[in-house]
Formats: sequence, C-alpha cells, structure tokens
Amino acid sequence: MSPAMADNEFTALVFVVYLNSLLLVGRKAAFSVNNIPSAYRGTTHCTGTVPTDIYLSTSQLIQKYGYPVEKHTVQTEDGYQLTHFRIPHGRSGPTARVRRPVILQHGILSASDLWILMGQEQSLGFILADAGYDVWLTNIRGNRHSRKHVTLLPRNAKFWNFSWHEMGYYDIPATVDHIMATTGEKVYYIGHSMGTTMLFVMTSNRPEYNQKIRLAISLAPVAFLWKPSHPLLKAIIPASKQITNALDKAGIWELFPYNRKFADLAGTLCHDGTPTQHLCVLAYFLAYGDDSERLNKTLLPVYLSHLIAGTSKKTVEHYAQIIRSGKFQEFDYGPVKNMEYYGQSEPPDYNLKNISAPMSLHYGTGDLIVSLEGIQHLSDELPHLVALSRVQPPSFNHIDFLLASDAKSLLYDHILNLMTVY
Repeated sequence: MSPAMADNEFTALVFVVYLNSLLLVGRKAAFSVNNIPSAYRGTTHCTGTVPTDIYLSTSQLIQKYGYPVEKHTVQTEDGYQLTHFRIPHGRSGPTARVRRPVILQHGILSASDLWILMGQEQSLGFILADAGYDVWLTNIRGNRHSRKHVTLLPRNAKFWNFSWHEMGYYDIPATVDHIMATTGEKVYYIGHSMGTTMLFVMTSNRPEYNQKIRLAISLAPVAFLWKPSHPLLKAIIPASKQITNALDKAGIWELFPYNRKFADLAGTLCHDGTPTQHLCVLAYFLAYGDDSERLNKTLLPVYLSHLIAGTSKKTVEHYAQIIRSGKFQEFDYGPVKNMEYYGQSEPPDYNLKNISAPMSLHYGTGDLIVSLEGIQHLSDELPHLVALSRVQPPSFNHIDFLLASDAKSLLYDHILNLMTVY
C-alpha cells in the first residue's frame, strides 16, 4: 500500500469513526407510553421554547395527536423482526366502509417517525388517516425500531450483513404479506428516497408482488444516482472504497444509530431563541440543501432528533457503489465472490422491465442527491409509469418531501387525488 493510500484510509477512518461515535455514545432505551410526562400528552408541539416531540417515539406521537395506534411485529424470511405502527383510522373514528391500506416507507438512516413530525394538518401520515386510509408506518431492519433477529444480536457483525437489497427482497414483501393477511386488501405504497430503492428491488426481483400493489408513489426516487450535486457526496465518493476498508478494519458495521444525547443536543442548541439556532439551520441546509422558505425553524430540533435512526455500513456502501458505477445493480462482492453469488464476475443489474405495478415518480429540482438525468432514465425504464411530476418550487429539496411546511398544498393534495384513481 502506498503512503498516500495509507494516509487517505487513516483520514477516512478518523472522520467516520468520529461522526459515528457522536451517535453511539449513550444509546437510549426503548420508550413506553407510560414514560411520556403527563404535561406533554395532548399538547401542541412546544412547552416553553423547547419542542416536546424530540423525545417521543412513533407510537407516542400518534397517540399525542389523537389517533389510534397498533404495534405490529413482522418476521422476515431471514429472521429479522420488524416493528411497524398502524393508524387504522383518523380522528373521526372507525367507519363501516373499507379503509384501504397505505404503506409509508422511510428512507436511509431514518424511521417511521418522519411521516408524522409536522402534526395533524401537515403530516402525510395523519392526512391519509383523516382522508379514510388505513396507514402503516413501516420500519426496516437495523433502525431504532427494528433491532431484533431470531438468532443474531446487534453486537454481532452478521446482524449488519445487509443493504437495501435485503430490505427490498425480504422486508417489504414480508410487510406486504402481513398487511394483506390483516386487512384482506392490496396496498398503496408510498416510499421516500431509499424507500423507493427497496420498492424497485422488490418489484423487479420478486415480480409476483407487483399484483399486490394498487399504486406505488415514489418521492425523491433513488435508482440511478447520476451526477449528484451534493458537495459532501462529491467529496466522499472518490474515497468511498478507502472509507469502507477503514471501517472494516475498525470493526464498525453499524452507522449513525439513534442516540438520546443527540436529541438532547438538538433540543439545547436548536430551539427558538438560542444564539446557536442559526448554526443548526446551516447544518440542516448543508445536509439537504437550502430551502429556508419551507423550513419551520421552531420544529428544527424535532426534525434533527428524529432524522438519525441508524443503518448498516453495507447499506451506505451499496449506494456508493451505484454512484461510482452509474448502474442500478446488486451488491458488488468483487469478481471472485460475484461468481459464487451470481455466476458472473459483475453484479447483475436490476431488471426494471419486470415492474408492472403502476408507478408515480415525484422529484424536486433542489434535490442535491437525485438528478434530473437519473430520474429521466428511470422513468424511461419503467413499463407502467402513470405520472412523472416535478414539485414546482425550484428549491424543493430531498427532505422537503417529508418536512416542507407547505408540502400538503405542493404535493400531498396531488397524491390524494392520484390515489382515488387506483
């Protein structure tokens, strides 16, 4: 190994280990509803200047805003136990008519909480429940809500031997089957970012699941990551293999787990009235792109405390691979192991022509991760594309699909109209 390569690996190792350690220290135990202080129940977002929602889990948030919640555990074919949260009906109560189920699938590093952080009138999860749908807020293996396996523990390296391929091949099919067994109905699927990647994996590699989907709605769809304009991605991707090697040598398999201390930090530094709030805003814009018109700064501590929920190193590695290659393909184990896994030296491309479920793609021109060229190529590959829609404001970015203060008028109303057709 050359001295320059060794220096690069050391720098990458220090950088990633440092970031990861910020979130590993002081992991918080699981919440129970009884742990919610009574003063927080049924209140609005804030008590004083610090938002109370920063510490609430998905089920606690649902109950706080006056909705019923059910907790469902789904076991995958390969032994992971996923925790999902169901909102069976809206605030008006149950009705005799059939309520069609909707899956809301989060993206990378996050969890089901993100669909309900803006409260009753602005969060897509609550809007759908009040519109008459049976809402399922789902979680993938490895995040804060789904850290169990029938034989493996999170401290084992084997527990983290997965990427978004396994999420799409095992997690989503098991979830769809469970929901259909529970309700007797086919599902709507709404995914954001990695939630769309998983959808494309399932419907291309397990095409029998296409017939179980009424309509798939992809927000900020991720398949062909061509020319991402995010400055951090542009800086890190050239060194991504060295970063992976450094993480392997350090024995790090989990990245950015949920951490109570990070929520404490967000609550302390980022709430209204603090001199440091502007630094939190800058960090948020650095991560997702500047769209100050759509950011509710009062809720910024809530957003930051819920955005990081953990994933595997291999998940991030798989994304780095498809950025480098420009191809939407299965995980690359190297020529020798690829022959063992796939019978060929290169990982196979996902065959998007197998996707027969009706698909709707929605993108923003302010998205620093998903490029227009990648979206256009994806749309050309999908056999049953029913809509290709740009969210109008030019600054609409990757996270705005979930957290923009005006997402309802810009996007969610359109989604509701589209769902009535299917």
